[in-house]
Amino acid sequence: MRALREAIDSGRLAPGTRLPPHRTLAADLGISRNTAADAYAELVEEGWLTARQGSGTRVARRAVPLDAASARAPVRPTRRRPAYDLMPSSPDAAAFPRAAWAASARRALTAAPNDAFGVGDPRGRIELRRALAEYLARARGVRTDPARIVVCAGFAHAVRLLCAVPSVREGPMAVEAYGLAFHRELVAETGIRTVPLTIDTHGARIDELPGTGAKAVLLTPAHQFPTGGPLHPERRAAVVDWARAAGAVVLEDDYDGEFRYDREPVGALQGLDPEHVVHLGSVSKSLSPALRLGWMVLPGRLVDDVLAAKGAREMWSGVVEQLTFADFLTSGAYDRQLRRMRRIYRQRRDRLVATLADRAPHVRVSGIAAGLHAVLELPPDTLRGARRQGLALAGLTPYRHPDTTMPARDGLVLGYGTPTEHAFTAGLDALCLALPDPREDPDHRDPARRGSPPLLRRSGVPEVPAARR
Repeated sequence: MRALREAIDSGRLAPGTRLPPHRTLAADLGISRNTAADAYAELVEEGWLTARQGSGTRVARRAVPLDAASARAPVRPTRRRPAYDLMPSSPDAAAFPRAAWAASARRALTAAPNDAFGVGDPRGRIELRRALAEYLARARGVRTDPARIVVCAGFAHAVRLLCAVPSVREGPMAVEAYGLAFHRELVAETGIRTVPLTIDTHGARIDELPGTGAKAVLLTPAHQFPTGGPLHPERRAAVVDWARAAGAVVLEDDYDGEFRYDREPVGALQGLDPEHVVHLGSVSKSLSPALRLGWMVLPGRLVDDVLAAKGAREMWSGVVEQLTFADFLTSGAYDRQLRRMRRIYRQRRDRLVATLADRAPHVRVSGIAAGLHAVLELPPDTLRGARRQGLALAGLTPYRHPDTTMPARDGLVLGYGTPTEHAFTAGLDALCLALPDPREDPDHRDPARRGSPPLLRRSGVPEVPAARR
């Protein structure tokens, strides 16, 4: 109710705006229908909203408090929040499988031995490590056993632990020229310098590694973030050969390895050489970043060093969450959730592609064969226009390593995993309003001046038939 009042008072929700039905709002927020209905009813009584049979609930034309005291009270300046979150950061929080997770928690707590509630093992609960070893072998082609798996509190925690390993600290760490600045900052905070590897249509240029002096390289081989696309098979083999020859280690960030739409899944790089590749995974994209659950599949020689860095006791990941996730894996609930979300995210991806093909065919799109985001190649001022439309989007420029010699690219990194269903539809409408008019940009108007055909057609995604548009 407070958020709705602020949105109406600030003008973000204009008079006459139709709000979603209270049932839909309740499902999106994960609250009861009665709570949402009562909130709407009270805001109607206060004069913020109107409700009429057949017309739904709308923002009132005179959207001010009814009592004089409230009307005379000074209005505090409020910080306007984006209306549509299209940041490439997290999955749809409303889709978290609450009932299935609760069922796994009940079974896990009932079956847990008494020692599970004592001092935590820094390696992680054996139940979870066994379940992960089976699942990763089956789903990602990872070759390991529970003794080589260390549970952690997510990818960032894993990187911090690995940066404390002496053999990793012997030289700089190579990273992709376009990637999360947050990851580069994590490495820099530990005193390790990062050196960029050029990115092209086949992924990172592995041939540049020997000249870096690096003893570790951080890659997103299944789906390069943020530009999209897997690491080419020849380069996958080449990076393993480099690691063997240099006595180095490859850190494989498998951040969205489960979400593939238009091609067969790309197996984990770790399967090529378990002794030189660390496989890093988490549930931050597949379930929720709030769970703080991740894992490292380590070469045998690094296990003791990582455990020494982590400490004698588990202080990061809770035992209840570990036991619950172990049951969630072994019961098949995780596979079912992934299948469900893969279908939902693919539908959203298809709607994004179809909308742009229909309303903005001049826009180049890439990185859409997998994952939860797309890259729209657009002029730099587009981001400012998108924010004026109430959109939260990421520009491509901040992902660029400051030391790379690659030319800067202008564009938007658009996430389609975060918003709820009704918010995604409205967000696409707002996005189309923010896109530049091709009549004002000759490079967009004349395909011959673009230098290459739209990446939409090179991505492996078939064009959407006119009937479906």
